[in-house]
Amino acid sequence: MAEQVRAQAKHIPIAPRKVRRILEPFRGMEANRAVAILKTMPHRAAHPVAKLIRSAIANAEEKGLDIDSLYIAKLYADEGPGVMPGKGWRARWGSRGRYRPIRKRSSHITVVLEERLAE
Repeated sequence: MAEQVRAQAKHIPIAPRKVRRILEPFRGMEANRAVAILKTMPHRAAHPVAKLIRSAIANAEEKGLDIDSLYIAKLYADEGPGVMPGKGWRARWGSRGRYRPIRKRSSHITVVLEERLAE
């Protein structure tokens, strides 16, 4: 089995739904190429994802792996804890005078890089 390297970024203040939107095309892609593409993307979530992949590449380099043969084996975003601000209450549309909390969502992003075996 090929050597794996993992990196995780926690408490990123972006909703996981918005992060997941950009992750799909990068699964299975070469790690250096993914970072280059993420730098040109206009999405706000692209910056922390690119930073995380660079961190995983640095972890692989520290382990002594060939960084040119790394590819993204797993890339996913889970839901982190939400922040409930003190005055974060707002009436919702059609709520007939009732109010709901404003939900400030956060994400935990995980990337697993794997070394592609030479065939």
